[in-house]
Formats: sequence, C-alpha cells, structure tokens
Amino acid sequence: MDNPFGALEFMHWNHDWNNYKYPSVVEMERAALLMREAGVGWVRVDFLWQDIEPEEGVFNFEKYDQIVEVLYSNNINILGLLNYSADWAALCGDWNCPPRDNSLFVKYASKVIERYKSKIKYWEVWNEPDSAVYWSKQDGLKGYCSLLKDVYLAAKKIDPECKILNGGLANGLASVNRLYDNGANDYFDILNIHFFESPLHRGGIKAVAAYPRLAYKIMRRNGDGYKKIWITEIGCPGVKRGSRTANWWMGKNPTEKQQAEWVKKVYTTLLKDKNVEKVFWAFFRDTNKHWDNGVDYFGIIRWNFSRKPAFKAYTDCVKAWRKSR
Repeated sequence: MDNPFGALEFMHWNHDWNNYKYPSVVEMERAALLMREAGVGWVRVDFLWQDIEPEEGVFNFEKYDQIVEVLYSNNINILGLLNYSADWAALCGDWNCPPRDNSLFVKYASKVIERYKSKIKYWEVWNEPDSAVYWSKQDGLKGYCSLLKDVYLAAKKIDPECKILNGGLANGLASVNRLYDNGANDYFDILNIHFFESPLHRGGIKAVAAYPRLAYKIMRRNGDGYKKIWITEIGCPGVKRGSRTANWWMGKNPTEKQQAEWVKKVYTTLLKDKNVEKVFWAFFRDTNKHWDNGVDYFGIIRWNFSRKPAFKAYTDCVKAWRKSR
C-alpha cells in the first residue's frame, strides 16, 4: 500500500470512440502483467456511470468486475474514479454536465463503493471538475463541492475505512483555493492535483517541484497540514523519431528518449517531497488516434504493448525506491 508509483490507465475503454483499447480480459491481463513487471503499485481506473447504470435503476458491473479482479489478482491497488454523468441523468444531456440531481450520482457511487469495498479503499470523485472540458457548467467549483460532500458522507457510511480524494484539479493553485473557499476541506481525505510540464521547457522540473509545495501551503493555512497530496496525472509524450503526429498542448513532442529522462526526473524530484504520497504517470499504455496528437503517446508502453525506454526508466525508479527503504 505504501508503494508511491501509480499510473493512469483506461482499462474500461471498450468503445468505438477509443478504438476498443481493452476489448477483452486478455488485453487487461497483458497490461496488468507489464504493470507488475514495471513495479506499478496503483492504477487509477474509471468506473463510468454511463457504463454501470445506462438506464436509471439498471446496473451492469460485468466489465468492472473483470478489471478489479485482474488488478487485484496481480497485487495492484486501485484508485477508483467515480465520474461523469450518465446520459439520462445529465443536467444538459451530455457526459460532462453535472447531474441534474446529486442524489442520482450518489446512488450510483454508493452501489460501486458497496460492491468493491473489500478490494478498493480509495475513491476519487469526478475528474478535473475545474475544467470546462470535464464539468461544463463552471461555477467556481460550487456545484462540484456540493456533490463531493454528498458522496463523501455516503461513502463513509458504507465503508468508514475508505479514503476520498477530490477530483484531480487541473487549473493550478486558484482551484486549490476554491476548494477551501467552498468549504470542502471536511469532505476529502487526500488532496488530488494534476499538472504537466514539458521536458523541453527550461526550468520545467523546478516548476514540477514548486506546485505541490505551494499547494501544501494552502492546505496548511486551512488546517489541512496533516493530509497528504496525490498527483494522479503527470506525464508527457514519448514519440518515436520519424513518427508524424501533431504536437501536444505544450508544444513540440518529446522523443521516447526524452520522455524516459523526464520519468526519472519527475519521480526523483516529487518523491523527495514528504507531503507527496503517490504519483501517477499518465498513461501506462499509448492510445490509438484518440487525440490525434502527441497525447496519444503518453504511455510508457506502446499501443502494441511493446516497452518504451520510459518503461525501463519507471522500473529503475521503483527499484531505487525499494533499495532506499
């Protein structure tokens, strides 16, 4: 449980919009074996409301039972991500709209937590609620904090031992402040943040070190100095030389070698911070023409499951951490 090395992986992706990344348990097992080889201790996995409750009151857990069993049997811990709206429950009819009634989301979240409470103890409520991409009705996190509170209270009744993370914040320190301004500090156990820097930017690693340090100052000022920070998304592309793809949002795509060097820098730097407990690389495996730019190459393994140089870099970091204990 104390392994600080995590990865974001879309093991629930079996849809046309993601080119059926994990069409069967065979691909799940293949990925899990490589995760175990790399030393991945935690995987951040979506438990999509739309998949689980496609119609109100109709629940289907078959796919998620498979995912949980594959990871659990490989001794990989799960951070369960409770997220996005089911079509029938969304305020505006789309996946990234908040639910029209918090109680509908709480009912789904409660069903998931109850089903997996013997195997999953850490839950994240929504993804990047401070971004209009993932929470279309931006209101300074007011609506989100109301939802977080309702899920937190329900979750603790179902499993008092579980830990709740806020949805990973994507827009910097202003979002951390808003979380507290809206009175959410009693409704998350671990602060969850996302941030990205390009290894090609001068001073990028200094910025990586600075953000959680500054976030912790806000936590301490609000009486949360005893809580830990999890960084559940950080990463960069690793694009093979000669590949043609559009740049990612931070500019020129790093090469696979540059990505590997960045993995080492990121983990070496962040794990020196006593307040940072877990760091999740985004992603474990490349995607296939989903973003149509460098983001498709965030993985430390390629779409065909072959290992990138970043895989060895990640593994070396795990070995160094184990040796230092």
